[in-house]
Amino acid sequence: MTLSTAPSPPPALEEEPLPHDGDDYHGIVSLDDEGFPSQFPESGTASEKSSFAADFYRSGTDWSSLLLSLEDSKQSDLAQDSGKKMKQANLFQIWGFKRNDAIGSVESGPSKSGCCDDGGGSSERKIVKPENRCSIFPDTGKEFENAKSSRKRKGSCGENRVTRSCPFYKKMPGTMFTVDAFRYGCVEGCSAYFLTHFHCDHYGGLSKKWSHGPIYCSPLTGRLVQMCLSVNPLYIHPLEFNEEHVIDGVKVTLLEANHCPGAALIHFNLPNGQRYLHTGDFRACKLMQAYHLLVNQRVNVLYLDTTYCNPKYRFPSKEEVLNYVVKITKNHLKIHPRTLVVVGAYSIGKECVYLAISKALGVKIYANASRRRILQAFGWPDLSDKLCTNGNNTLLHVLPMSSLRVEV
Repeated sequence: MTLSTAPSPPPALEEEPLPHDGDDYHGIVSLDDEGFPSQFPESGTASEKSSFAADFYRSGTDWSSLLLSLEDSKQSDLAQDSGKKMKQANLFQIWGFKRNDAIGSVESGPSKSGCCDDGGGSSERKIVKPENRCSIFPDTGKEFENAKSSRKRKGSCGENRVTRSCPFYKKMPGTMFTVDAFRYGCVEGCSAYFLTHFHCDHYGGLSKKWSHGPIYCSPLTGRLVQMCLSVNPLYIHPLEFNEEHVIDGVKVTLLEANHCPGAALIHFNLPNGQRYLHTGDFRACKLMQAYHLLVNQRVNVLYLDTTYCNPKYRFPSKEEVLNYVVKITKNHLKIHPRTLVVVGAYSIGKECVYLAISKALGVKIYANASRRRILQAFGWPDLSDKLCTNGNNTLLHVLPMSSLRVEV
């Protein structure tokens, strides 16, 4: 029996000229189904009949087939070496901050607790009142101004150990809110801690010992926080999607992020009219342009959490990727029907991939007990009904990413 794995694909590149001062933006730009400009420069090496997803995966780790030709690059005023690997710049230099001046603080203090408020009723607006409410200072940025640069703890040998302080970009100006800032402990002046989604690089710092204040997140994320991290449910305040919730006088709305299950964009509408949008991890799509809070509405500050902050990066749509995965799986099974199909996945985030394969092949999905427990917490009947406990009963297995090895 052979082992066929479905690892995460490498990023594909498609060159697109960056905007420059003086560019003419008066023309109408048509967008594709994913919200990208529909008229990207064509690659001379790509087949006219090939789908973007097919070209994307055939390129392997050589993405030159998805880049503009050298001649086209010259005509588009692109750098000739633009296909080379990009180097991550220091964000503080980009923003014009010095590191020591740009960081907020964490100060030790008594633990604060929030009270549960289920909101009651079916009204779309819900008033959420945690116990540790604080006043709001619109536009002043004074919410955290008295914070110290760091706090010291005694190590096991008595030496002082400096705790990381909460950076400024995790604090929402004019509010007492932080977003995905749990690893910094008790943030002075913070009355509400928001969590965009249940991935460890965002919830890091949460545990059963958490007592620093109320946690606001989507209902699914809240269930996972309680089930997997044993956080006291008194601190977890689930917010329904597309409903306006008032927290410390700020109108807060969660929007679908098109990332992992439960992931949310967080829209803040302050009493002074300022609007902030924190994306968390998200996958941009054209559907987001129809979100009622974003249509013809100005966002004053956008907190963009993205690895690919450059229009030169473009990816296939989720639907196109799923269709391609199903296609190559079926084609391989026609040649090697005894193949074991393995999907590598983190705790959450690949459900759409193995669910699409399961539906296309008409087979069950094997996952270990801990993963099944998480998946059943989603409340998705079409997924729960396809799970099985015996790996011998199906050719489709879901395994941790750490269990996969590349065999040469």
